[in-house]
Amino acid sequence: MTSLVAGASGFIGSALVAALASDGGEVRSLVRNPDKAGPLRDAGSEIVVADLAREGDLAAALDGVDVAYFLVHMMEGGAGYEEAETAAARRFGSASTQAGVGRVVYLGGLGNPETSPHLRSRHATAAALAETGPPLSYVRAGMVIGAASESFRLLRSIAERLPAVPDKSWLHHRTQPIGLRDAIRYLRQAPLVEAAAGREIEIGGPDVLSHLELVDLMARELGRRPRRRLSIPVATPGMVAAGAAIVTDGDAAVAAQLTLSLVADTIVEDPSGAALFDIRPESTSVALQRAIEADERAAEAVA
Repeated sequence: MTSLVAGASGFIGSALVAALASDGGEVRSLVRNPDKAGPLRDAGSEIVVADLAREGDLAAALDGVDVAYFLVHMMEGGAGYEEAETAAARRFGSASTQAGVGRVVYLGGLGNPETSPHLRSRHATAAALAETGPPLSYVRAGMVIGAASESFRLLRSIAERLPAVPDKSWLHHRTQPIGLRDAIRYLRQAPLVEAAAGREIEIGGPDVLSHLELVDLMARELGRRPRRRLSIPVATPGMVAAGAAIVTDGDAAVAAQLTLSLVADTIVEDPSGAALFDIRPESTSVALQRAIEADERAAEAVA
């Protein structure tokens, strides 16, 4: 099987490329900047260069591809990213159809798409891929816990840097995180599950937590006390999003958009898609421990 991964240099994409290469298939990594593709090349992937934000010919990149993964997200680009993501998805879907690709796999988000720009964009991207491309496996996840995840970096920054957090009703909405290793297992198996074509697959770990409970759990895994909770009447989603952009050690624009997505539940509502897979995700605590250890190893390597 030949797989192409668009968005290969990202958090999920780089991990997926390594996993697919270890499975023994041919893997192509679609990147904008080949100078940053060294780790992907070292993992055994062929590098193909294209910018999905611009009109261009994808025929050569998709020639002979059986499965195309679309993991492109453009939140770091700021205002207008929703339209940019949808346009890129349409280009990719159309090119995949013309190239005779058998399946497209996309990783989007759990939750009502009308509750935030971030989730709305994810769902619109999936719709564009389904409309223009081959049969789509639309994998939907909440927070994916891994050392390089923007969600994880924001969560760790909050647990480490803030002595207290606002106790607002909207922060008691529920989320269902999943570890990076398990999310990759679903993605790499999706093309092999015939019934996963043309449908949504909602995935999550075994734990359902409020956002504030997740902050407390992160603090405990770091060996810290849970953060104090304060009643702050003016702690609106917009204000907290602005604060998240300041406190995170990751991308400020992405942190703000992720925070705006906390105003609704992001949990598995329909488990039938995940039931097609023989996967039992690990607990949130174990996933956090893996991510913290990987984060610390990366810091030691740089030091």
